[in-house]
Amino acid sequence: MPSPFGFPRLGLENIRGDLYGGVTAAVVALPLALAFGVASGAGPVAGMYGAIFVGFFAALFGGTPSQVSGPTGPMTVVMAAIITRYAHEPAMAFTVVMMAGLIQMGFGFARIGRYISLMPYPVISGFMSGIGCIIIILQFAPLLGYANPAGGPLGAIGALPGFIQSALPHAFIAGLVSLGIVFFLPPRIGRAVPAPLVALVAGTLAVVLVLPNAPVIGEIPSGMPDPQLPVFGLEAFPSMVKSALVLAFLGSIDSLLTSLIADNVTHSYHDSDRELVGQGIGNFIAGMMGAIPGAGATMRTMINVRSGGRTPVSGMLHAVVLLAVMLGLGRYAALIPHAVLAGILIKVGIDIIDWEYLKRVRTAPRAGLIFMFVVLFLTVLVDLVTAVAVGVVLASLLFVKRMADLQISGIRSIVAPQDDPSFSAEESESFERIQGKALYVHLGGPMSFGAANELGRRLSSQAGYEALVLDLSATPFMDSSASLSVEGVIRRSSARGQEVLLVGMVPAVEKILAQLKVLRLVPEAKRFRSRLDAFRHVAERTGSRGEETA
Repeated sequence: MPSPFGFPRLGLENIRGDLYGGVTAAVVALPLALAFGVASGAGPVAGMYGAIFVGFFAALFGGTPSQVSGPTGPMTVVMAAIITRYAHEPAMAFTVVMMAGLIQMGFGFARIGRYISLMPYPVISGFMSGIGCIIIILQFAPLLGYANPAGGPLGAIGALPGFIQSALPHAFIAGLVSLGIVFFLPPRIGRAVPAPLVALVAGTLAVVLVLPNAPVIGEIPSGMPDPQLPVFGLEAFPSMVKSALVLAFLGSIDSLLTSLIADNVTHSYHDSDRELVGQGIGNFIAGMMGAIPGAGATMRTMINVRSGGRTPVSGMLHAVVLLAVMLGLGRYAALIPHAVLAGILIKVGIDIIDWEYLKRVRTAPRAGLIFMFVVLFLTVLVDLVTAVAVGVVLASLLFVKRMADLQISGIRSIVAPQDDPSFSAEESESFERIQGKALYVHLGGPMSFGAANELGRRLSSQAGYEALVLDLSATPFMDSSASLSVEGVIRRSSARGQEVLLVGMVPAVEKILAQLKVLRLVPEAKRFRSRLDAFRHVAERTGSRGEETA
């Protein structure tokens, strides 16, 4: 099995496509990186360097050749909450980013990338739609010319009426210009120049020339950031670990979903574990350099692929182009209005909302819709961790209930041979000899804790029979709960003087029953490979008419 760590093969066979894809992705990433940096509360420089460091190292070490990484809407929402929480010690916020990077690397080395993608789709849908709503809500204040108040989405909603009454006209007009461009730019122009970049330039020029009272980003430091050491606090450490886990899980899910999309377009297959290692390295270095975290960015990845990018060279080049822009044109970024970035981010938030699933609200299964809306509202009104945890628990409980129903439907009690059409002529003849003296129970399919109680109830309703024949030949798996239910049945039957026979145990079931010491209650002589042998044994023991010898 290949290691999830190491340098990719950086061939030059697609250099032309990679060059064009990398440059095009950088043009799209520029306004988004600035906007995400501002939205996170860390500033535009942190957003730019997040795109640079995560983009370069995730491409270099990652497992999705065509993927372009950088700050994303979901990661920005979480980072904004982290920066607010550790406003008294900003270095702690970036230490959390480093910790998240290490956790992602751990995910990759532990090879759990494939399991992260097992999250139920309604949970992912509600989660992403909730994040989209948060991004939109948090842009209302800058769109109207003000900074966001404390209190997250609820605080922004509460302050909105006041902001509307005292809106700054120049900022609002600049924001509307930006919104209009990202929504209504003609496709033929958008194919040549990305709409966010057009909105950024046009909105900035409008403010510089005719709307001077709109608040702008202001002075941006030039040059490379200085590395910083991790900063921990004893009391804050548990909450730092929690925040790092949220970032790590979210970044991993975000990246691997983008990897799946890239696979579908390029007809290739990514390495999930290696991708997590690459993302972890990128986020660790971003945190160390005071930059915001990132993940695989769907829009930038798709633009890279459609422009010809196919190898990690394109993702790395995208980061190098952004670095060149940052070192040479930083002074011009100071003129960018907050309202223009807000307009761009509102479009990003709208695009993140899962409209395709919402369109199915009338026809989709009701349970899935309930999970989706629960997760959506918890994401907006409470926090991301609670939303995902509740969603996963609800979906898991529903899955267990449905699996339990299937397992219970596989429990069949047979009192007459005509009740089971699978009986052969010989089996039917043998079972007729013991009819009324033995209850034959067939377990079809795996048995788990969801069906354990019903399994015990079904098997205990056997009064009046001299023997219980329990057929496990069609049970490939039995967990501890179901095994202990079987033990309870065996003990109750033995206490009533009834004989218990086990039929057709597969090795996995025999192993779990032996480990839990259930098999010691059933002697070797009462374990049979076929139900025919068990029927003959019961006939001999009960002295039934027409007795056969085995």
